[in-house]
Amino acid sequence: MSATQAIVESEPAVQSFPFLDLRAQFATIRDDVMQAIARVMESQHFILGPEVAAFEKEVAAYIRCTHAIGCANGSDALVLALMALGVGPGDEVVSPPFTFVATAGSVARLGAKPAFADIDPITYNIDPAQLEARITPRTKAIIVVHLFGLAADMDRIMAIAEQRGIPVIEDAAQAIGAEYKGRQVGSRGAIGCFSFFPSKNLGGAGDGGLVTTENESLADALRVMRVHGSRGKYDYERLGFNSRLDALQAAILRVKLQHLGKWTEGRRRNAATYRRLFTEHGIAERVQLPIEPAGCKHIYNQFTIRTPRRDALKKHLQERGIPTEVYYPHALHLQPAFGALGYRPGDFPEAERACGEVLSLPIYPELSSAQLNRVASAIAAFHRGQ
Repeated sequence: MSATQAIVESEPAVQSFPFLDLRAQFATIRDDVMQAIARVMESQHFILGPEVAAFEKEVAAYIRCTHAIGCANGSDALVLALMALGVGPGDEVVSPPFTFVATAGSVARLGAKPAFADIDPITYNIDPAQLEARITPRTKAIIVVHLFGLAADMDRIMAIAEQRGIPVIEDAAQAIGAEYKGRQVGSRGAIGCFSFFPSKNLGGAGDGGLVTTENESLADALRVMRVHGSRGKYDYERLGFNSRLDALQAAILRVKLQHLGKWTEGRRRNAATYRRLFTEHGIAERVQLPIEPAGCKHIYNQFTIRTPRRDALKKHLQERGIPTEVYYPHALHLQPAFGALGYRPGDFPEAERACGEVLSLPIYPELSSAQLNRVASAIAAFHRGQ
């Protein structure tokens, strides 16, 4: 063995920790979750049924909305919302290009055209001024994404939409519990859409989704469409598809919903700790931190910073065992899947710039003070050139 090999082998391994530790969360609710699963198994009622109905009632109360309808996943929630509003071939739907693919993909699945509008560089949400410029006579709906857990500027967006008689769909997949001027996201637009993917603040043990609305007729249509367009067995009054929430997922989500407020406050506390540590290390001005505008309650599904040196910083942190993620590395208008729309680089400069600069740090509530300090110290070392 060479001297170099001996030195390398004697060095202690870098200890890493997960970007999101679902095991740590599960450890605190294990008994209740297992009891909920056993309850469903004993009932042998797995599709919709009393567990789903109970969850829908409880989550509607949490969101403070009239109707909450469970479905198979967050992507289906968007498709159901668009179908309920009659979106189809030849229509246009305005949405941001800086988001998960399902936002625009749901539009394209129905034969409609995603009409992208650029984002605000500080909030990462759709820029109302850009939104207004993208509305045409073919605009059938607007999808607003509450990205990373921060509500979009709903007053300005709703004013634009209402003036033109265009319904707003709230993509709140990352934002359950977020608020805008005292109202929870998903309760302001025509329809709200939520995801219970495991990484979300309220995550299931698999896929799950939800649509919310204050409109009775829309709620009725959504309930029918999630079961193939059927109100009674083998009677199909409209086109729908299979997008039902499993009873097992509903039972688990009912347990987790009871803890969601506490978990949200844990994320908000960690965000405040990051801000304090960044200030103490003298790097608060070296990177752009997430903001919480007046009247908003950020629930930090992600704590996303940005810097022109993103890739170098990510590599620096990775070498020190610190996990990060990039949401999102490519704007949707430049993805091959949307190539037929004809967009080009430079069409939405803020979204494109964000894709090259954003970096999400661990933020889950079970993070220790030592881990938060480790992240901040490593970022400070990077900016000191160490």
